[in-house]
Amino acid sequence: MTLRIEGVITALVTPFVKGQVDYEGLAQNIAFQIAEGVSGILPLGTTGETPTLSEQERAKIIQLAAEQARGKALLMVGTGSNCTARTIHNTKLAKDLGADAALIVTPYYNKPTPEGIFRHYEAISEAVDLPIVVYNIAGRTGVNIETTTMKRLSSLPNIIAVKEASGNINQIGDVIHEVQNKHGNFTVVSGDDAMTLPLMALGGHGVISVVSNLTPRHIVAMVKAAAKGDYARARLMHFELLPLFKGAFIETNPIPIKAAMQMCGMPAGTCRLPLCELQPAHKEQLRKILEELGLLK
Repeated sequence: MTLRIEGVITALVTPFVKGQVDYEGLAQNIAFQIAEGVSGILPLGTTGETPTLSEQERAKIIQLAAEQARGKALLMVGTGSNCTARTIHNTKLAKDLGADAALIVTPYYNKPTPEGIFRHYEAISEAVDLPIVVYNIAGRTGVNIETTTMKRLSSLPNIIAVKEASGNINQIGDVIHEVQNKHGNFTVVSGDDAMTLPLMALGGHGVISVVSNLTPRHIVAMVKAAAKGDYARARLMHFELLPLFKGAFIETNPIPIKAAMQMCGMPAGTCRLPLCELQPAHKEQLRKILEELGLLK
């Protein structure tokens, strides 16, 4: 059966204790996600602080996630970099260690042309037989994948979805209408919690979520309601969670979500440099949001 990307996939934080990866804490977090009913988990994404992890740490994280998710949830692994050869290496490693799919971000810093973007994904698709989800987030990479380029990418055999975090609802609508609706199994999912409901109202299929690290059950319920066309319920949940959606990005992700998880007694730890702790004023603001939602223990 062809893999289909939909529902709620949690972009996992990488918990640290005294600067070292807390593998026991990560295992607890993954078990919590699966018990709460998410469709899948995503280690080694932006939220996982992947650029600060060694290859040995990344491999161990994939192995741990594969063992826990097998037969229970989709395992998508972030394998992208700004080097095509390195991305191919990372994607082969993820496949060998049990990944069901790879999330591959647009090359950052290099600022490739649309043709360069296409050739990057084409080379990966040809080199590794693993379903690929394109990650479009110009705010992180410095380059946006235009709809015309996404059309070309969707024709590649292993490209099955896009994580849309452009923040442009018009572009998102165009991609859903001109790419998803014309390419069978290809799906569009949100890369921004606050955009999940608008994206699904346009025909998208879910979210790769940051906030679900903390409250997966609520995100799953909202996405399920939207998928069933119960927009009245989905809207109520969206507006209830909106302060948290905003609070989770009050500073650079994953600084706020890790702070929120710490406040709620979940394994998260601090961030690795160059990311640092949440500023005191923002920490207090986030605490108030958590109190109002009844999430503090």
